[in-house]
Amino acid sequence: MRGSYCYLLLLFLLPSSLKYFSQLCGANPDPTNGFISIPLSEYNFELQKPYDIPLEQRYSYVDGVRHLWVYADDKPHDPNSLTQPRTEVRIRGLDYSSGVWQFEGYGFVPNGTSGATIAQIHGAAHGATTIILRIYNGDMRYYSGDLMATDLYDRWFRLNIVHDVDGGTVTVYIDGLQKFQVKDKGPGDLYFKCGVYAAPANISYYMESRWKGIKIYKKC
Repeated sequence: MRGSYCYLLLLFLLPSSLKYFSQLCGANPDPTNGFISIPLSEYNFELQKPYDIPLEQRYSYVDGVRHLWVYADDKPHDPNSLTQPRTEVRIRGLDYSSGVWQFEGYGFVPNGTSGATIAQIHGAAHGATTIILRIYNGDMRYYSGDLMATDLYDRWFRLNIVHDVDGGTVTVYIDGLQKFQVKDKGPGDLYFKCGVYAAPANISYYMESRWKGIKIYKKC
């Protein structure tokens, strides 16, 4: 009888114990482990939007949610620029060229937005950007190529982008799970951006993303 009782107790405790030790040993460690959070103020959130339109016609910030949208026939952010239309947050004052840095934010992309860059690392030794994350028909891709995640429309998802400049890698996590890793394009004047930035082709007329809980981390 005593042996049967001990056996049943072991069966009851084993699943929770395995879960505890799995978390302890880091089976799916949080991507922010080992990083420190950098304090942010509104100064750090520089807005870029079509140069001929008031900000409030392409951006709002209500109850902690940054809502950014743009149209395919909007002007670029600067009258001297030949780039595609955008409404983006540019993280200001935290440019980096070495070390390990991380962007975290909770993003939301409504159904219908397609061909839009929703997050990026600007700057590189070779090219204008280190990484671009684009939404095509609800899927996230590396530029217009490698598939990272599917079915992202109409739901909040947690996005973490870790850039190990010294190691030369960029790693993308969605909802705490690693989805993609790629070699970077060399050091440069680097900074994070999020919002909506139209791709060169195959874009929807209206593009929108929403962001909350944006944080920047640096490796300890």
